[in-house]
Amino acid sequence: MILALVEHDRGTPGELSLQSLTFGRRLGLPLEAVVIGKESRSLAERLHAHGASKVHVVEHDRLDEHAPEAWAESVVQLMAATRPAAVIASGSDRGNEVLAHVAARAELPMAANCIAVDPGDPYRVTRVRWGGSLLEEAQLDGAVKLLTVLPDAIAAEEAPAAGEVEVAPFTPELSDREFRVRLARRVQPEAGKVSLPEARVVVGGGRGLGDAEAFAALDELAELLGGVVGCSRAVTSLGWRPHSDQIGQTGTRIAPDLYIACGISGAIQHMVGCKGAKRILVINTDPHAPVLSRADYAVIGDVREVVPAVNAEIRKTRSGSA
Repeated sequence: MILALVEHDRGTPGELSLQSLTFGRRLGLPLEAVVIGKESRSLAERLHAHGASKVHVVEHDRLDEHAPEAWAESVVQLMAATRPAAVIASGSDRGNEVLAHVAARAELPMAANCIAVDPGDPYRVTRVRWGGSLLEEAQLDGAVKLLTVLPDAIAAEEAPAAGEVEVAPFTPELSDREFRVRLARRVQPEAGKVSLPEARVVVGGGRGLGDAEAFAALDELAELLGGVVGCSRAVTSLGWRPHSDQIGQTGTRIAPDLYIACGISGAIQHMVGCKGAKRILVINTDPHAPVLSRADYAVIGDVREVVPAVNAEIRKTRSGSA
């Protein structure tokens, strides 16, 4: 049996977790899901539609918000009770963190950001390393195989399991020690605003914009296109935009239909964050900037001139005066 850890936001499963369920079905064993915290029971039918024949609902009066060590201890105890062949999770920040804690507590090896698995004994895995610049083939051994799935490596696909889904409650024994690190509060996004991971169009700005005020044109372009604005790490380091806008290895990973990179050089850490984009348009004064090697389209020019001109043209076209 394969046990898949599913992340959810107050009853809504994460897209990356649904991808990991699709990945788990390919391992050739029955697939079961584990969900943690309040409102998780409502997920059963949705997870069943993605191949989970059984859903383990971890319930505890202190698991109302995320606590990585408590999640990990819950999974370790569930592993002891169910004896899965493997435990998988999405390669999100949360998925990698929780499974790393599981590996440490259970004294098992873990393979992160996998894109393919040959489930023999041991497993042969292909995983992404060095910020996406290297594919590594490795063997994963252990009484229980622990692995995470690279975000957006595969698309989430429905494939309902046979019969009705079984919901199995599970109550772990947790101490204060497991709650040393926990989610203390939530900062809600503006009403109606699309988040970076969900946006179909993302306009990214880098240090090449020159100052924080130049982002006003990017904000306008994103609004015209129904998208959102992101930025590079350099921009957040300069204090021009909040960390929540950062795209990259240490920020948010995006997979929009279109990513417009403005004044961004294209450091590998940033490109890891936007490699899931279906199309990349680059606006940059440097024709040799590394980001151009990943671009589908490019405009060589000053972003402070190009973006306002694009905005004006879009407004003109929409007003019918073109």
